[in-house]
Amino acid sequence: MTGKKIIAFLTLVMVLGLQVTTLDARQIDDISCSEAIVLLVPCVPFLTGLGQPTPSTSCCEGAQNLNQKADTTQVRRDVCECLKGASMKFGVNSDKTKQLPQLCNISLSFSIDPSIDCNT
Repeated sequence: MTGKKIIAFLTLVMVLGLQVTTLDARQIDDISCSEAIVLLVPCVPFLTGLGQPTPSTSCCEGAQNLNQKADTTQVRRDVCECLKGASMKFGVNSDKTKQLPQLCNISLSFSIDPSIDCNT
C-alpha cells in the first residue's frame, strides 16, 4: 500500500471505530470500550492483513498498554466482549489475532480468538 492509501485506510478505521464505540460506549471499569479500541487502532492494518506481516511498534505498545489496564478478571472479560464485537465489524483475520500476543511479547494464559467465550 502507498502512504496515502494507508493514511486513508487508517482514517476510515478511526471513523468506523468512533461509530462503533458510540454505539457501545459503556465503561469497562477503568477503561471504556472506545479506549480499548483506540489503543488497538494501530494494529488494524496487521490484524486485517492489509499491512506489514508483523505488527508495528505502536500496535505492540497499544496492545501492551491495554493488557496492563485490563488487570482484573472482570475487566478482561469486558474488554474481550468489546473487542469481539469490534473484530467482527473490522473484518479482523483470526490467525493474525492469535499471533499478536507472541509478536508483541505479551504473555497471556489464553489464546486470542474471535470465537472465544469471554466468560471462561
